[in-house]
Amino acid sequence: MSGMDLWPIGNCQVSALVDATGRFVWGCVPRVDGDPAFSALLDREEAETGFWSIELDGAVSTTQHYLRNTPILVTRHQDADGNAVEITDFCPRFMRDGRAYRPTAFVRIVRPVAGSPRIRVVTRIATDWGRPTSITQGSNHIRFLMSEQTLRLTTDAPIDHLRLEDHFRIERPLHFFLGPDESFAGRLQDTVSQMLERTAEEWRLWVRGLNIPLEWQDVVIRAAITLKLCQHEPTGAIVAALTTSLPEHADSGRNWDYRYCWIRDAYYTVQALNRLGALDVLEGYLGYLRNIVDAAKGGHIQPLYGVGREATLVERAATDLPGYRGMGPVRVGNQAYEQVQHDAYGQIVLSNVQAFFDHRLLRMATVEDFHALERVGERAWASYDKPDAGLWELRTKAHVHTYSAAMCWAACDRLGNAARALGLAEREAFWNDRAATMRRAIEGAAWRPETQRMSATFGGDDLDASIIQLLDLRFLAPEDRRFRSTLYAVEEGLRRGSHMLRYATEDDFGLPHTAFNVCTFWLIEALHATGRAEDARVLFEEMVARRTPAGLLSEDIDPATGELWGNYPQTYSLVGLINCAVMLSRPWTAVR
Repeated sequence: MSGMDLWPIGNCQVSALVDATGRFVWGCVPRVDGDPAFSALLDREEAETGFWSIELDGAVSTTQHYLRNTPILVTRHQDADGNAVEITDFCPRFMRDGRAYRPTAFVRIVRPVAGSPRIRVVTRIATDWGRPTSITQGSNHIRFLMSEQTLRLTTDAPIDHLRLEDHFRIERPLHFFLGPDESFAGRLQDTVSQMLERTAEEWRLWVRGLNIPLEWQDVVIRAAITLKLCQHEPTGAIVAALTTSLPEHADSGRNWDYRYCWIRDAYYTVQALNRLGALDVLEGYLGYLRNIVDAAKGGHIQPLYGVGREATLVERAATDLPGYRGMGPVRVGNQAYEQVQHDAYGQIVLSNVQAFFDHRLLRMATVEDFHALERVGERAWASYDKPDAGLWELRTKAHVHTYSAAMCWAACDRLGNAARALGLAEREAFWNDRAATMRRAIEGAAWRPETQRMSATFGGDDLDASIIQLLDLRFLAPEDRRFRSTLYAVEEGLRRGSHMLRYATEDDFGLPHTAFNVCTFWLIEALHATGRAEDARVLFEEMVARRTPAGLLSEDIDPATGELWGNYPQTYSLVGLINCAVMLSRPWTAVR
């Protein structure tokens, strides 16, 4: 898992990835889809910019862990003589004066814990995707002049040592606050210590409210916290991952920018967190979605948007960065915003429908919300049997994809459910009738009697892991012989040892080499539903063992070597960990 030993910290405004040596190597400002102040993850090893390191002179060992039930990271360095320091890294997040305090800021606290340690602090902020910043200095701060903003590092460490980047003895705790270019209010040591305490309390209270399974509690808690970090709370958007351009496999060219909100990925995220009772994420996301639906005015809805609902995400290459392990290109933006992906209509309705039933919500959905969603249903009805790029976002091919068609069916089917909740009998009948018509058409077009399986497209006889999702959508039941024969065919054709490919045919970039982690989780769910519970449990334990030291997963995995590839941390993969743990766990009554 070389290169994926990365530990996310964040506050739902900004985030950073800390590597196995305790360096900040990735982090964008002023939000997740911004300019990377820390860009070393996509730069050369010897790069002179885009990182923040606190090194112990002569260090021979480094250990890392999160403070319990938080994304607050502790890194301990020790040298051969037993001298040691501990570094606590976090982004402040708590309620202050009745408002959420989540600044564009990163905090580091360094404590000497044994002997007489000597440290070296190197802060190299990048700008414009990999270029060095200009620097100015004050009596207790250093300012980094990025092209669009200025970051200020306020500290009680000796400024001269920071500018000289030399080793010096640390004899008391040192505090670093890298944030907006404004004077730091209050005494740094006291204020930062209070920020740490309040941030830890905020996260632990959030975790305490989760309805987690008995088994794999640590797995689920870490996945849930990290999914929460992938939400941009000011707008409610949920990004697919915190990174861009980590390739799907070596030198593949499959390097995509995932720092945006895909309607599909966000649906799966809220679905998983809803199972844990994390309704704050759902409520924030529904606000984001309502604005997307309103802006569409009944017209086309894109598969993805910026975290501020930006519609245009022009894709370009950042040429100053060579890429992860030198494997470029580094892409900024994502051309998929121009694509037609009909499944988005289903995911919008599916994300919203709980709000018509759930009395815990601060704002339940209204009749007006229902009528707005009906416009989305109309798009689903008009589009379900039309070609699109599909959920795998093929850039040069278009088919009528069964997954997209079934998602459109789900939009109309769930609108019928919402109408029933509102007592709108006429609208319930209307949408149920449309859903029935769509079901008959999809079953007729996708079922292949000669091979006894559902095809991934209406026009062919294609194997694709997404067909397994017909079970989760309740389009097919686990006992349906068509689902069982389709599952057999998909497993036979796409399973590689303990892992599942998305598909095994050539796409725009040739044959895929790595397995897609969420597809393996879909297989686990299907195995369990069709009576192969022990097979499902064994496979899930293997996936749990594949996690990084931080307890997370990226998008892809090499079936032969077990090496993780793709953007990180990947919401799809974390969703799979949560859903399967909830499904497979023994009940709490087993220990009562």
